[in-house]
Amino acid sequence: MKLRLFFSVILASLMLLCPLSAVAASGGDTVSVEPIKPNNPGFIKGMDVSSVISLENAGVTFKNRDGEEEDLLKILADNGVNTIRVRVWNDPYTADGRSYGGGNSDLNTAVQIGRRAARYGMKLMVDFHYSDFWADPGKQTVPKAWQGLSLDEKARLLYDFTLSSLLTLRGEGADIRMVQVGNETNGGIAGEWERGGMAKLFNAGAKAVRDFDPNVLVALHFTNPEREGMVKYLADFLNEYAVDYDVYATSYYPYWHGSLANLTNVLGYVAETYGKYVMVAETSYANTLADTDGHDNTVREQSNSSGENLLWQFNCQGQADEVRAVMNAVNIVGEKGLGVCYWEGAWITAGDTTGKTGAELEERYSQNKALWEQYGCGWAASAASEYDPNDAGRYYGGSAVDNQAFFDAQGRALPSLRVFLEATVLYGDANGDGRVDINDATAVQKHIARLITLGGERLEAADIDRSGRVNINDATDIQRMIAGIL
Repeated sequence: MKLRLFFSVILASLMLLCPLSAVAASGGDTVSVEPIKPNNPGFIKGMDVSSVISLENAGVTFKNRDGEEEDLLKILADNGVNTIRVRVWNDPYTADGRSYGGGNSDLNTAVQIGRRAARYGMKLMVDFHYSDFWADPGKQTVPKAWQGLSLDEKARLLYDFTLSSLLTLRGEGADIRMVQVGNETNGGIAGEWERGGMAKLFNAGAKAVRDFDPNVLVALHFTNPEREGMVKYLADFLNEYAVDYDVYATSYYPYWHGSLANLTNVLGYVAETYGKYVMVAETSYANTLADTDGHDNTVREQSNSSGENLLWQFNCQGQADEVRAVMNAVNIVGEKGLGVCYWEGAWITAGDTTGKTGAELEERYSQNKALWEQYGCGWAASAASEYDPNDAGRYYGGSAVDNQAFFDAQGRALPSLRVFLEATVLYGDANGDGRVDINDATAVQKHIARLITLGGERLEAADIDRSGRVNINDATDIQRMIAGIL
């Protein structure tokens, strides 16, 4: 046992001294990632791809780093993503069936994404907004069908909607690991803004998850960790009202939400005081300040493009660095640091406007608007104005985060995507149990003999000598590591 621990420490030290390089198939661009040894063996490396179905319906295709067209979910799995997050709105349509946009994020869309995620071995994190459109700290609009109901009636319907949705998702093949009861619910949920009412709805959702499967984690999602006392206030409130949950999740966007040191500190308070798991449910970073669809981006020149907490360049290396840094900030919390989920890392343009000017730009932009309206692949369609007149009614349009995706405008994977694979690889751990022992050598031998197939992070971890292929040399090197020779 002591020998295993000694060589695990040595291996971890070498990994920290030797950053890895991911080489893009085109142009030779490289991204270096300094590995992290997760304190939690089930560390979540997640990505929200809720818009993917609408994008594909609009003609968008995705390609791996070799330029070969593949299922987006396979590309993500091959690059180390182990959890897919998907939002669920109650009824994002008008009475005559027009979509509100934003990926048409209803249960049917979630079912399609969940089924594909499971096909490639990824868990599902279900993000119930309990609204018919976007929910955030300022908008927790009650679903149309729940308007005018009492708190008790609303709690009953929330329970029913949660349980029935989860049963449908599992019945269609999704492998559910975690359920969010609400989205960025700092001050309200489903039209309830008083603390007692919020607690009742949180517990109704939690009970539905427990009744569905007691092994599935219940997460509550908040934001604004940078505000002094905010996280403490929320965690204390949940404790005071005896809210049932497992995971305190927060959004963390570096252009809004303060320093990484503060993030670790406030999440540490929740973990240490209440024994809850903590994670970042949303983060993202721009790989360029350029736009590709004609709709203004959240991060662009002179808008969220500067500040003391923007520590990385706006390129692929900077994008990878931000993700790795946020992972590290959560990991420092300790075993209760559960992981990080990147928000909409594939929400690219439906029609590339790069380099176009004048009439050509206007024509492409007009075509894009038609796609956003028809397929719901923009952040909002004009039909959403009936439900959200102040924002969607004025600013409906395309993707505001196409420059924060891990794919270029043609759908090709960027080298920065490998951060999910390389940031937490323990070389030699071919079977993924968090340690290097004889079982890993056996797994490599079985892979060579084609008795099993290693993929994604497991394949990367098995390639001890970094040769780009897994062979008998790797099995031998693992045995040498165990024996203390290597």
